[in-house]
Amino acid sequence: MRVKIDNSWEKMLQSEFEKDYFQKLTTYVRQEYTEHRCFPPGNLIFNAFNTTPYDKVKVVLLGQDPYHELGQAHGLCFSVNDGVPFPPSLVNIFKEIETDIGAPMPTSGNLTRWAQQGVMLLNATLTVREHQAGSHQKQGWEEFTDSVIRILSDTREHLVFILWGSYAQSKRNLIDSRKHLILSSAHPSPLSAYRGFFGNHHFSLTNEYLIKHSIDPIMW
Repeated sequence: MRVKIDNSWEKMLQSEFEKDYFQKLTTYVRQEYTEHRCFPPGNLIFNAFNTTPYDKVKVVLLGQDPYHELGQAHGLCFSVNDGVPFPPSLVNIFKEIETDIGAPMPTSGNLTRWAQQGVMLLNATLTVREHQAGSHQKQGWEEFTDSVIRILSDTREHLVFILWGSYAQSKRNLIDSRKHLILSSAHPSPLSAYRGFFGNHHFSLTNEYLIKHSIDPIMW
């Protein structure tokens, strides 16, 4: 695994790349991609970083694991490639957007348009083996992405961190709530969406906060 990452992120994360855990992670991921079909494609593992440079981040939306079926994952959490049917959680995200701000259901589940506006779509684990959800957890990715969250919290101001579900909410302690807005709710999964995701108004609340701090809002 060669780390091809935006220059702004490379500067911020260079010390992480040099740590022992990341060297072990690199070896593990390279072997997994050699021996198994894994997602996303190798050149898209750091897509969230390359699409949303460090200094352009306005919002951090945390996911847990990449999609693990063919053609879905492309390195942005909750997002799928053009032409791929919407996973159930993504359908519910679009439903909440429509209810919250009136934007109709889009024709594509590709959220690159969000990432280009400053929404960092960050999974806690950046790779996965086909058909095996969570298969690359606890190999070092979480340590890496925790560092990303901590760096953003410590070195930036007035970011919005969106934490859906208990796993994402476990990252709250990495974020300085005095400097940033933290929005938490149930996960958009069909198993939990009706227990607090629907009606959370996170999309309008995000934009209200950004505008308050003279930052351009997101066109959801």
